[in-house]
Amino acid sequence: MIQKSHLSNIDIWKQWKEFGILEAKQSLIETYLPLVDYVSNRLSVGLPKNVAKDDLASFGVMGLIDAIEKFDYLRGLQFETYASWRIRGAIIDGLRQGDWVPRSVREKSKKIEDAYQKLEQHYLRSVTDLEMSAYLQVSEHEFRQMVQEIAVTTVCSIDDPIREEDSETRLSLLIDERAKNPEYKVNEFYLKETLAKAIERLTEKERTVVSLLYYEELSLSEIAEVMNLSPSRISQLHSKAILRLRGSLGRYQDQLFQDS
Repeated sequence: MIQKSHLSNIDIWKQWKEFGILEAKQSLIETYLPLVDYVSNRLSVGLPKNVAKDDLASFGVMGLIDAIEKFDYLRGLQFETYASWRIRGAIIDGLRQGDWVPRSVREKSKKIEDAYQKLEQHYLRSVTDLEMSAYLQVSEHEFRQMVQEIAVTTVCSIDDPIREEDSETRLSLLIDERAKNPEYKVNEFYLKETLAKAIERLTEKERTVVSLLYYEELSLSEIAEVMNLSPSRISQLHSKAILRLRGSLGRYQDQLFQDS
């Protein structure tokens, strides 16, 4: 029987990884279970009402168990960060398998993402809703409705492939930065530079939403209170920001794979 109070986390990891003691694994699951609640609560904001929080938690627990099984505690990395990504990916994969987003909505998301990519590459600046609606041949009101519809698709899984035809995923890019890999470092530099420029092109409100959500870790409802806007408006701003960033990173990926 594991007496957790007399063991440090590293001792429990050792008992599980080196000796396969199941009580140690169970102890780790119980220790890090709050991560599942944290991630699932953040993801639940903006999802359709028919998505139950219990389902998110169930998917998240599977992600946590997967993280505990695959984590290498000897590398000295933060398990909480690694596990949060795994939990997030497991939840989104579980929702995707349940066909939670209609194909038509995904097609709209891709259409808007491509439009942002082409227009902002042409103008070299953040394009307006009016320019987007003109390009898509819809009214501004219809464009905003489209953005609202695809809000749930802007939650991305790191288990998604970098390119649709590839098996390499975003998770595979989370490698040990201590490793000496010049090619990776060069690509990482250009990726960060591209992302920084893309963030600069966001509107002021979009940058604020991204900052509060991903850096201050506020929920969309909390951001709505801070910015004195409705949650649906915050959701729209978040969706447009993510679609712009995807478009910019899509250009980076195209250039990277052409050069390689």
